[in-house]
Amino acid sequence: MASLQFKHNRAMVLIRPSSIATLAFGVLAIVCSTEAGVLKKLSPKLLSGRTSPIDLSKFQVPLSNGSATLPSPAPGLSLKAITLGRGTQNYTCAAGSTAAPVAVGAKADLLDVTPFLPPRISPAQSLHFLNLITQYLVSFDVATIEKSKVPKLGSHIFDAAGVPVFDLGPKGLLRAKKLAGIAAPPKACKGANGHGFGAVDWLALTDVPGSVGLKEVYRVETAGGKAPPSCGGGDARAIAVPYAAQYWFFGPS
Repeated sequence: MASLQFKHNRAMVLIRPSSIATLAFGVLAIVCSTEAGVLKKLSPKLLSGRTSPIDLSKFQVPLSNGSATLPSPAPGLSLKAITLGRGTQNYTCAAGSTAAPVAVGAKADLLDVTPFLPPRISPAQSLHFLNLITQYLVSFDVATIEKSKVPKLGSHIFDAAGVPVFDLGPKGLLRAKKLAGIAAPPKACKGANGHGFGAVDWLALTDVPGSVGLKEVYRVETAGGKAPPSCGGGDARAIAVPYAAQYWFFGPS
């Protein structure tokens, strides 16, 4: 996939994902053209990457979809990483089934975009930028992303026992179970290029034995990932639905 096209304010925009900085500037060019304040003054120089670590203590994980709210992180925890997950939500259909596909897990790369958050705007404005990136990331194929300059922080899989596992390398390992979930907001991106069956739920997950250095993760600002409502009969098969999401990781302070 060489490029991504989408419409914004009746104009067709073309983004070539050679790097996250390219994607960042393409998205922020849209933001800059429509919103007041510092976003109008951003330039490619500001998007060239940070020279110092981002202060995660200033960022607040999104918890509300507008009508329901996830529980706050447990006392004594602090934010350890913000990542973008891009992969597939996985389902199966039995032969001849017309029921809904059965969820069997997910697989995703966890991309560390914090070094590329614009360094001279507020955390709230940075999150607005990050939310836009999440919406469009679902439309880029995984192979293209893996060849780009986006730093990969870790991976997300489900193990043989069906336990969600998040491996962040030196930042820690989280084996998790669901703590709470709420529906994605009604206006969440439905899938690649805006087409699909909807965005998967926002989740709060907590640790189970075997975790190291991480205690909780939140899956928020989801895009895509929902299966079709029916298997539609036919042969037994697996269904992999592209999705993107923000994953916010918390560990002991």
